[in-house]
Amino acid sequence: MPKKMLSTARKKERALLLGVDLRGRRQALSLTDSVAELGELARSAGAHVVRTVTQRLNRPTQVYLGSGKVEEIREELGPERIDTVICDDELSPTQQRNLEKALGEVKVIDRTALILDVFANRAQTHEGRLQVELAQHEYLLPRLAGQWSHLERLGGGIGTRGPGETQIETDRRLVRTRIQKLKKSLDDVRRHRGLYRARRKAQGVPVASLVGYTNAGKSTLLNSLTGASVDVEDKLFSTLDPVTRKVRLPSGRDLLVTDTVGFIQKLPPAIVAAFRATMEEAQESEIIVHVVDVAHPNAGTLADVVEGVLRDLEMADKPRILVLNKTDLLEGGTRPLLEGPMAEAEARANRAVFTSALTGDGLDSLLAELDALLTGADKPAVLVTPASR
Repeated sequence: MPKKMLSTARKKERALLLGVDLRGRRQALSLTDSVAELGELARSAGAHVVRTVTQRLNRPTQVYLGSGKVEEIREELGPERIDTVICDDELSPTQQRNLEKALGEVKVIDRTALILDVFANRAQTHEGRLQVELAQHEYLLPRLAGQWSHLERLGGGIGTRGPGETQIETDRRLVRTRIQKLKKSLDDVRRHRGLYRARRKAQGVPVASLVGYTNAGKSTLLNSLTGASVDVEDKLFSTLDPVTRKVRLPSGRDLLVTDTVGFIQKLPPAIVAAFRATMEEAQESEIIVHVVDVAHPNAGTLADVVEGVLRDLEMADKPRILVLNKTDLLEGGTRPLLEGPMAEAEARANRAVFTSALTGDGLDSLLAELDALLTGADKPAVLVTPASR
């Protein structure tokens, strides 16, 4: 009798996406586009998106959605066999607990937790894992209350301080201790990176950093320019750890090109802070190469998100090349006229180049522009002389 084989493959979680459009709140993408991006994140994390529910509200609520919509969703969770509910915004600890209580036996996570899950899955290096773990612990700390609710007693006052409260305080102390250790380890990483940067500067090798919205094609561009073998997937955050490779410019000089982590809208400050060591690579580089997926329907908006992050990181004044990538996906190969945010991004850049990292189109022009920007061949010379001469 043949033995029955049991599959050990991880079962895909069935996810329900929730999105809220608050009156008067400004955000980069429309509600529809933002939730669609959330779906891509969920699929990158290995979930199967079953449904999407959105609602427009005049003001925030303590359960994220309106009470009527929450009740409607609760009735559908069973028939739809939903495992996880994913919200398109970062929930406060109170909102998360209230929504979990209102929906019953279902896991509720927010956009930040989902991004951290994708990061944890993508991190390959020791530094990357440290950064992800730090962001996860800082996200978890204010949410520990409720993790031990099964040990708490009802009511309040004398006689209610049971083992649940003791366990929460113990966990908080452990998490804070771990956060301090992670920050110290990342400070060591920053010092090592500083030594490497000082060595590169002493050798006179300039650095260009590839920045852009996630899935803009930065890793493919790095591979095409330098012959690197960075893993490339059509997924959000397919590359998390920074990679640096050398390329020879037309003038014969060498240039180091660094691929950095992709940006995304609604990226929480805790995550940006955790990846400070990685961002310092871009801050210390001579040239910023802003890569944009020019075939994306919201290309201008996504470019504007990246410009905002560059301003926050005080990199807006660095010499910059705007790379309008993925021209092979444009209908008929026609290059679009740059309007709105894209035109503004072009105006802020020193140069703009159309490329297809996949086919190699425009890469020679990009190398020539990098060379010209480094040598300053087309910059006007300024001569200062005393008035007496």
